[in-house]
Amino acid sequence: MNYKIDLRERLVDFAVNTIKFLGTIHYRKEYDVIRYQLSKAATSIGANYEESQASTPKEFHAKVAISLRESLETCFWYKVINKLNLGKEDIRRYLIQESKEISLIMGSIASKTK
Repeated sequence: MNYKIDLRERLVDFAVNTIKFLGTIHYRKEYDVIRYQLSKAATSIGANYEESQASTPKEFHAKVAISLRESLETCFWYKVINKLNLGKEDIRRYLIQESKEISLIMGSIASKTK
C-alpha cells in the first residue's frame, strides 16, 4: 500500500481515537478547554494533510507545516492530560506516543519539502 495512503488513514484513526478518548474523561468544567483545544488540534493535523494532497508544492509545504504545528499542540495537550492523570492510562499512553510519532513524521516531511 502507498505510504501516503497509510499516513492519511493513520491521521484519521488518530483523530477518531482522540475524540473517543476525550469522551471518556469525566466531566469537569475546567476540562472543557482541554477537550476543545485537543479535539481541534488532533483533527486539524489530518485535515490539513489531506488538503495538502491536492496542492502545488508550495501549498503542500504550507499545509504540512500547519499539520506539524497542530501535531506539536496536540503533544502539549496530551502532556497536560497526562499530568492531570485523565482517562485510561493505557489508552492515554498510546495516544501520547502516537502524537509524538506523528509530530516526527510531519517534521520530517516539512523539512524535506522546503
